[in-house]
Amino acid sequence: MQLSEHFSLEELTHTDHRQYDNTPTDKELANLVRLAEFLEVVKVVLGGKPIMINSAFRSKQVNDAVGSKDSSQHRTGCAADIRVPGITPDEVVKAIIASDLDYDQVIREFAKPQGGGWVHISIPLEGAKPRKTALIIDKTGTRAYA
Repeated sequence: MQLSEHFSLEELTHTDHRQYDNTPTDKELANLVRLAEFLEVVKVVLGGKPIMINSAFRSKQVNDAVGSKDSSQHRTGCAADIRVPGITPDEVVKAIIASDLDYDQVIREFAKPQGGGWVHISIPLEGAKPRKTALIIDKTGTRAYA
């Protein structure tokens, strides 16, 4: 099922933990549709480059299996961890911060000088104001993006 031009439900619910059901509720599906539409705008901001989804929606069981907190925005269908071929996580974060996008959080996660890592991007729950929080998470902890 296509949620937007470039993003499918299958892509936004994919998990390597296939022993667990990762089917969103109607409310979570509505959030995934909003997330997919938001990712289309992120794609434009990034010059049309492909966006690869590492993880988006996570059911409680999948979220527990990956060791994430229950408060994760992945649980509601409002977050995606992405990689963009040919663009570093830092470049992605800087482009999103410089844009006028109403993101809730953008987080550079586990990027290293030699490459790797990803960007967590999220939208607020329906009707909530975007916080526009920018962070770095790595082996030393969590801190503001500078």
